[in-house]
Amino acid sequence: MKQIVRNRHFYVMVLVDALLVTAAYLLAYWLRFEEGIPAEVWINIERTLPLIVPVKLVAFFFFNLYRGMWRYTSLIDLLNVIKACTVSSAVIVLGILYTYHVMGFPRSVFIIDWGLTVFLVGGIRFGIRLILTNHVSTLFSLRKYPVSGAAKKLLIIGAGDAGEKVLREIHDNPGVRMEPFGLLDDAREKLGQTIHGVRVLGIIEDLPKLPDEYDEILIAIPSARGSEMRRIVDLCKRTGKRFRPLPSNGELIEGRVSVNAIREVTLEDLLGREEINLDQEKVSRFISGKRILVTGAGGSIGSELVRQIGRFRPEAIGLLDFSEYNLYQIEMDCRRNVHATVRTYLADIRDHEMIDRIFSGFRPHVVFHAAAYKHVPMQEHHPHEAFHTNVLGTRNVVEAALNYEIDRFVLVSTDKAVRPTNVMGATKRVAEMFIEGVNGLHHTRFMAVRFGNVLGSSGSVIPLFQEQIARGGPVTVTHPDVRRYFMSIPEAAQLILQAGAMGEGGEIFILDMGEPIRIVDMAWDLIRLHGLEPEKDIPIDFIGLRPGEKLHEELITVGEGIVSTGHNKIMVLRGKSRDTAALLAAIERLMVVARQGEADSIKKILREIVPDYTPSP
Repeated sequence: MKQIVRNRHFYVMVLVDALLVTAAYLLAYWLRFEEGIPAEVWINIERTLPLIVPVKLVAFFFFNLYRGMWRYTSLIDLLNVIKACTVSSAVIVLGILYTYHVMGFPRSVFIIDWGLTVFLVGGIRFGIRLILTNHVSTLFSLRKYPVSGAAKKLLIIGAGDAGEKVLREIHDNPGVRMEPFGLLDDAREKLGQTIHGVRVLGIIEDLPKLPDEYDEILIAIPSARGSEMRRIVDLCKRTGKRFRPLPSNGELIEGRVSVNAIREVTLEDLLGREEINLDQEKVSRFISGKRILVTGAGGSIGSELVRQIGRFRPEAIGLLDFSEYNLYQIEMDCRRNVHATVRTYLADIRDHEMIDRIFSGFRPHVVFHAAAYKHVPMQEHHPHEAFHTNVLGTRNVVEAALNYEIDRFVLVSTDKAVRPTNVMGATKRVAEMFIEGVNGLHHTRFMAVRFGNVLGSSGSVIPLFQEQIARGGPVTVTHPDVRRYFMSIPEAAQLILQAGAMGEGGEIFILDMGEPIRIVDMAWDLIRLHGLEPEKDIPIDFIGLRPGEKLHEELITVGEGIVSTGHNKIMVLRGKSRDTAALLAAIERLMVVARQGEADSIKKILREIVPDYTPSP
């Protein structure tokens, strides 16, 4: 309220409204008495006008008519005008009825006054909007959209809400150098209709048949995914024109579509992943006002976790990473975009004393443990390094969490921990078993989140394919039938946060990865997104499975007892009680062998700890 009163425009708006209310009241009497207002009626006007104006202004203030900027007046503001006029008129009529018993006050005057007040007060606001948003010139012009020789002609696929908002922005924003050419939509009832003067020319299948008079195609169907997006992209390619989509619904902030947000079609658009619906309130309670430590904060998942955490206003975020460059990058990102205290820790999770000092100084409430070695073939060749980081490093962070009594510990795990065939998966499974064993020893709640591959991560096949395509090929795929689960990095980070907020301790959360995708299909899609044809422009070579790889990944083992949760994208596996002492003893034995660097011996002891681990030849 203080901010409103201090605004100099507030007094201008009040003065304008006072004049309009006065004019409406006098005009109502003038319309009622066509032959002139009688003298006795003038007396009643003079008595009541000093009371009517303040009552209406107070009602306008109560219904927030002075909070909104007139240049952005909307239908919501018009509804508030109607509400304010109705309430104030009712109060005025009741007051006059109580004071004067309506003697000398024609009833029709109050109805006319109500209508005129709505018209004048609402009209002035919409008039200001028309003037400030350059609508007035177009109201008296035959053209609906300003056009210049430099403007691109835009064909819009989608005659729904997103398409309408794009047309509105092109109309309202002089800086957008685009002219709508037409619309396409599969809803046949829209054919021939117009939106803001732009005609629906046909269905989407008609795209290749349209006259070649436009410059670019905009896919304004934010919900389009998977097969639908593939169909649209194929039709767009047949035109030879540049085509781009609007962001997905999840990327659009508060439903506002911006032409500046148009981007290129990505592989994520073609994968068919559904939008994530976060329980914002639960995640906010989990994060807000707390100190959050993220290990591996500079990695693909860790850095996105940090960005997502920053949205929920933590007290402080601790960034821990072994890579100086990655840590610097995420720190700079946080300085620009996160409104919380940010502390960086250049440290190795394998250094027990250093981890203890970090926990002692930062005193986190929640830990997201994302630091790990993840590259499968590399860890097959260096199993001792996988053990030291994925097992001993996790043990160090877990022991610090117990010593400093943090609230929650979330281990970022992998689908490769299910019936592992490689060292990376086996060591991550040992890490899962370890947190199952320590959960319940103190008040700290330990849980793990298990999911598959993420698009664009440092260990993902996508950057390799892109590099190979840029070189002219060939694109190398291990096997024609190899399949993997995929999700985007933001999707994975959001679901990790959601699972962490839901956890009671001892769970392994399984993220719904959808259907597994053939890697060769992804290679074909990426080649086509580069405007090339597989096998014709870019060859695909099958090179055989790499060490530790298997054809199909799993998220659960049959009989593990997985159950659904309150979130449609998250399932839960209740962890088993573990003999922590026996597990620690096995880890100690493994540590002795790992120092000697004997790969076969390391795999043998891993097999003893993880019975379903089957090392690849």
